[in-house]
Amino acid sequence: MTHAFDRLPFKPADILLPQNCDLALWSVVACDQYTSQPEYWQRVEDRVGKNPSALRLILPESCLDGPSVETDIMEINNTMTRYLRGGIFAEHPQSLFYVERALSSGAVRRGLIGMVDLDAYDYEPGASSPIRATEDTVLSRIPPRVRVRKNAPLELPHVLLLANDPQKTVIEPLSGQTGEMLPLYDFELMEGGGRIRGWKLNDAQLDQVAAALTALAQQSEMLLAVGDGNHSLACAKACYERRKGLTRPEQWPNLPSRYALAELGNLHDEGLKFEPIHRLLTNLEPRQLLDSLLAAYPGAFEGEGEGEGHVLRYLHGYTEGAVTIPQPRCQLPVGTLQGFLDRWLEEHRDASIDYIHGENVARQLAARPRALAFFLDPMEKEHLFPTVIQDGKLPRKTFSMGEAQDKRFYLEARKIRV
Repeated sequence: MTHAFDRLPFKPADILLPQNCDLALWSVVACDQYTSQPEYWQRVEDRVGKNPSALRLILPESCLDGPSVETDIMEINNTMTRYLRGGIFAEHPQSLFYVERALSSGAVRRGLIGMVDLDAYDYEPGASSPIRATEDTVLSRIPPRVRVRKNAPLELPHVLLLANDPQKTVIEPLSGQTGEMLPLYDFELMEGGGRIRGWKLNDAQLDQVAAALTALAQQSEMLLAVGDGNHSLACAKACYERRKGLTRPEQWPNLPSRYALAELGNLHDEGLKFEPIHRLLTNLEPRQLLDSLLAAYPGAFEGEGEGEGHVLRYLHGYTEGAVTIPQPRCQLPVGTLQGFLDRWLEEHRDASIDYIHGENVARQLAARPRALAFFLDPMEKEHLFPTVIQDGKLPRKTFSMGEAQDKRFYLEARKIRV
């Protein structure tokens, strides 16, 4: 490992990159997207066919509770082993990749692919670690992911970490240095995902990044925040802690599972947009939930006019309206709404909630029978680090880094078992 990174929680990694295959068919979107749109994953399935693909190495979140999940996980692990033995991957030891993602909007988001030290990450509220979660971690969502990862020989990341780098010292300088890097890939992503280009940093550029990250670490108690994939990183942490319990302490520093592959971005990248995550409730009577919402907050009212406080816009079928919550206790409307929904769903177990990226999609799904959508406004990016440092976390699913098609696509991999 490059010596300059020894004290940093983000480091170069032995990165695996698929070779001698069609990368446009290999690369698929993060597994936690399109959970209410199975037709999306069916189109991807039809498109990939029998070609080598990351689709064979992941389990879409919508399948986590499926009847064949254990068989699916076993097949994923077997395919990982087959790909490793079949020479699908080329390894790039101790590397950082610089990537430019041209999004569906035309904006470009820049990042670095490396690995994060899980000993420096804590998802508990009030954590003081250099890397922290930005939202509540739902503990019940970790065990299903652990089942997928615990015996897997490989990881494919969709985690996006954020640095608070307003002076743009870490990643942005690399954009003018690609001529000195090794080109790795340049292709169109499927299903409107935009275009991805990647390069491998040289030794001088590695030292440049290490120096910039070191300087940034000296300016704040929190170096990195988890922007996307918090539950996936929490799963990696759980698997690492499990592995520690099976090995001697002197072996812990060298466990492959101590690290997790991730992409690092800059919170202040112009190509990074915070989008709201809307709530979709299904298998319920919308009017019943709305009446409960009004009763839960004294002074709440519903109507065409919107008052002072938190305004929660909704749609069910062709009925659109808003509920205003005066003098809310939470700082953000998403906190007011999510707190109520969590309590209501505990009492109405037949109903379900999903988190939807894109208002148009939420509107389409809310038009179905026994469905109701709540629409939220985007959060200002500049509030992220101060809020996490001061308050410990944001309400669950407060923001999304782009629309669903702009999420990270699986491409790179890393061995997590010896």
